[in-house]
Amino acid sequence: MSELRGALTEYLSLRRSLGFKLRRQEKLLYQFIDFFASIGAPTITVQHALTWACQPMNVGNNWWSYRLSAVRGFTNYLHAVDHAVEVPPSDLLPWRSHRASPYLYSDEEIMALIKAAGTLSSPLRVTTYQTLIGLLAVTGMRVGEAINLNRQDFDARNGTLIVRDSKFGKTRELPLHPTTTALLKRYLASRNRGPYAGRAAALFISPTGGRLLYCNIQWTFHRLVRLAGIVPRTSHCRPRIHDLRHAFAVRTLLDAYRDGSDTQQRLTLLSTYLGHANPATTYWYLSAAPELLIKAAERLEYPRGEQA
Repeated sequence: MSELRGALTEYLSLRRSLGFKLRRQEKLLYQFIDFFASIGAPTITVQHALTWACQPMNVGNNWWSYRLSAVRGFTNYLHAVDHAVEVPPSDLLPWRSHRASPYLYSDEEIMALIKAAGTLSSPLRVTTYQTLIGLLAVTGMRVGEAINLNRQDFDARNGTLIVRDSKFGKTRELPLHPTTTALLKRYLASRNRGPYAGRAAALFISPTGGRLLYCNIQWTFHRLVRLAGIVPRTSHCRPRIHDLRHAFAVRTLLDAYRDGSDTQQRLTLLSTYLGHANPATTYWYLSAAPELLIKAAERLEYPRGEQA
């Protein structure tokens, strides 16, 4: 198994040199190697990959497909050296495309989430989650980007944040509203009073001084959703923390319609601010808002703001 682990290290290094991050795939592939070691088989077969991928039994086909795709990439790499290694075919456990409908939070719901965070177990957790939720709501940052922020990325004097090594390896600078800058300054003043603050590089830290973990944020956010009394609108429209990003995008473009601004120019700026590769990606964030569609229709009917 040491040879297989060594091959995995080389595979991950090669893929990462091409720009892939593979954090979740790395964890899954090490789990697959442990599973394969427990079998004691001489070489990896399609059946081994399929048996491992279809775990646990009580989840959907898409998760099985994701697990199998991780093994497929690794076995392709192994097969180039050892033809006895079998590669699962691409049509085995095909991915069924499904995108959840974004839950567009109202201002009142965001405030309810921040208020619910006031019930968390320690003063640091309270201020950390209240600040994190507020920052995600007013910047549309990805959760992973907020987790990766370091103290040095916040420029209090100029009111900016540097988002480093985000999706597709991009880095961008976000200008902040003065109220957001003040919020982060208050958070840092509170954070820096903790016993671990001096050793922590991360902007947002846990009570033990470590960088926040995505899984813990997700668990805490679902708890806050329940405390805030926010319920799913439909079976396909459930409140997620990522939907704060959708809500920010929709509010930004609605503001442009309401104040008569150039919406195409605002969309281009929004796409850059969100860190999208191009404005076409941003359209998905805007497609679920009926109010936005109404405003767009009104602009088409009365292009110069005339009334009927």
